[in-house]
This record gives sequence, structure tokens and C-alpha cells, in this order.
Amino acid sequence: MQPSEQLLELFRRIPLFAGLETSALAEVIAEGFRKTVQQGTFLFWQDEPARYMYVLLQGRVRLVKTTPEGQRVVIRYITPGEMFGVIAVLGQVTYPVTAEVAESGEVIGWSGDTMHALMECYPRIALNAMHQMAGRLRELLRRVQELSTERVERRIAHVLLRLTRQCGRKVEDGIQIDFSITREEIAQLAGTTLFTVSRTISKWEKQGILQTSREHMLIRQPHALVVIAEDLPPHPEENREDGE
Repeated sequence: MQPSEQLLELFRRIPLFAGLETSALAEVIAEGFRKTVQQGTFLFWQDEPARYMYVLLQGRVRLVKTTPEGQRVVIRYITPGEMFGVIAVLGQVTYPVTAEVAESGEVIGWSGDTMHALMECYPRIALNAMHQMAGRLRELLRRVQELSTERVERRIAHVLLRLTRQCGRKVEDGIQIDFSITREEIAQLAGTTLFTVSRTISKWEKQGILQTSREHMLIRQPHALVVIAEDLPPHPEENREDGE
């Protein structure tokens, strides 16, 4: 069955399949399986054999690492159009993280063997996958550097800026993150404590930098977060509290 033009257009925007002709995209889609996923379910578990890779079509997925001490750490949020579990194409490996559905939606998946065959048929996919994995590695290295060298407010600001890039939506009053993320999850992403995140976010709310609710977070002053994240000198009239 020929995929819909809407689905083809989505796949044209996915970096993994950039540069493929429409006929090739149609074959890639036909070789996959679509699956509706419900919030709170899991697509794969850390340390189990990596058999499938996915592209998220709708919803949100969080990638979680469990430490040897049993602590759950959120590594990344996957948003529509992003791939995850691509390590399955390498064969004889295990997933390094758990993929948990944070918001109900839909995925399309391929077995490692199927995607490997598609990569042999369309080398562009393999090249794109290498670029994507290199990008994820650079992101991981940046996060390691942040955790080891930056003060905590900078780390929290970097987390919020990454979320705005990944899933932010421009609205009249700023950039809105349209899904519920807890302060505990922000603490995990920033490598700090819930108390520190709560104190910092409350401070930024008073300064008018952001606004939070149960359903979403509104970044009212993205530039102010950039100033904090990059440790730039603030404008003398920006975001000052009385007595500061």
C-alpha cells in the first residue's frame, strides 16, 4: 500500500532518511511496522538484546538509564521525527537505556536485520545514521562537560534550552514546552537535586524568565536562559531582583 503523502512528508523531514527518493521512502515505510504506544509502557529495556529501532511519529518517549545503585536517570526525551534504538542495526548488542513512553502516540519500527538490509540497499541511510549517532555522541560529551565543569544554574539552563530546541513551540509570550516534565526529571537531566531545581525554577519564575504549570512550561525570556547557560554578562536592567 502506498503511504500517505502526509507520512511521506514526515519522513522527508527525518534526518535518518534525508536525501532518499520518494520510492525509497515508500519502501522504507513498507518494511517497517507501525505501533500505537500508551503512556507508561516500554518499547525496550536497558540491557536486553537490541532487536528493533524506531522512529517516533507521535507522542513523547523518554530514555532512562538505571545506575548500578538503582537510580533512574533521564538521559533524553525523544520527540516526533527522531530515531532511537538504532544500535539494533549493529547486532549482538544490548540496549544501553530503557525507552519509556512519556506521552501516548505512535512509532514505526524495524528489526535490526531489516534496517541493515535497507542500509545495504540505500547507503544514504547508513551515512545519515552515522551522522545522527555522531551528533548524539557530541551531545553526550557536552553533557559530561557540563556536569563536570559548570555550576548548577548553568546546567539547569542548558537542560531547558535543549528542551526548547527539541520540542518547544513558539507562542505569543515566548516558547512553550507542550508536555509535562517534572522538576525531578529536570534534576536528573541536570545532574543535581530536586531541591536545587525547585529553588532555581522558583527564582526564575519570580524574575519572569519562565512560567510553569502541570501541563507545560513557558519560557518567557529565552535569551535570559542563554545568558545564564553561557555565563554571559547580564544586561544591567535584566532579571534583577530587589536587593541584588
